[in-house]
Amino acid sequence: MTIGVLSDTHGWFHPNLVTYLKDVDVILHAGDIGTTDVIDSLGALAPVKAVYGNIDGWDLRADAPEHNRFEIDGVRFWMTHIAGRPGAWQRGMGKALAADPPDVFVCGHSHILQIERVKSLGGMLFVNPGAAGRQGFHQVKTCVRLYTEDGKVKKADVIHLDDSDGRH
Repeated sequence: MTIGVLSDTHGWFHPNLVTYLKDVDVILHAGDIGTTDVIDSLGALAPVKAVYGNIDGWDLRADAPEHNRFEIDGVRFWMTHIAGRPGAWQRGMGKALAADPPDVFVCGHSHILQIERVKSLGGMLFVNPGAAGRQGFHQVKTCVRLYTEDGKVKKADVIHLDDSDGRH
C-alpha cells in the first residue's frame, strides 16, 4: 500500500498535493489542518485519517481525535499532533510510547521534517512530515509517501511540494 502523510497545512491545500497524493491508498494528516475544506480536498484523493492540532477549531475536533491508533496493511500506527521527537519527547509521549510502541509514530507541529528509526522503541519508525502549508518558519513545503509490504514499511519518499518533480 501507499500512504500519504502530511501535517500543518494551516488551512491551505497545496495544489501539487493532487499530483503527489492522487495514487495513494490512504492519507494521514497529523494536525493543524486549519479548515474542513482541506480534509474535503484530501478526501477527494483518498480516504483520510486525521488528528487535530493546536490551531484546529471544534469543527475539526469533532471528527479528528487528539490521538489516533490504527492499523494499515498489518502496520500499527499511532498519530498525534504534538509529541516532540526522539530523545526530546513532550506531553508524556516517551512513557506512553515505551509502554506500547507502534510500528510507525506520526506527529507534526514542529514544521521540521524528520524520519528516523528509534532503536530504543523496538525500531519504531518516527515520521514528522514537516509542513505542507504556507504558515510557519519552514522554507520547504513537504509531505511523505510511505510504502508498506508484508506488514512492514519498506520505503519512504520525501516530497518537496514546490519542486517541479516533487523530489530532491
